[in-house]
Amino acid sequence: AEGEQRASRQLKEAADVIAASPIALQLRYLQTLTQISAEKNSTIVFPIPIELLNFVKQNR
Repeated sequence: AEGEQRASRQLKEAADVIAASPIALQLRYLQTLTQISAEKNSTIVFPIPIELLNFVKQNR
């Protein structure tokens, strides 16, 4: 239980950092892509915001 509390506090702190600096989320995304590309995987998934997909659908 103590480990879960510590993990949830760290998650909250990370969310606070991202909320204060939205570019932090983009940087983390790029770090993740860098880590994935270093592994011997053949597939990389690029998450796309749902809002962007809805926008594209509406403008077809």
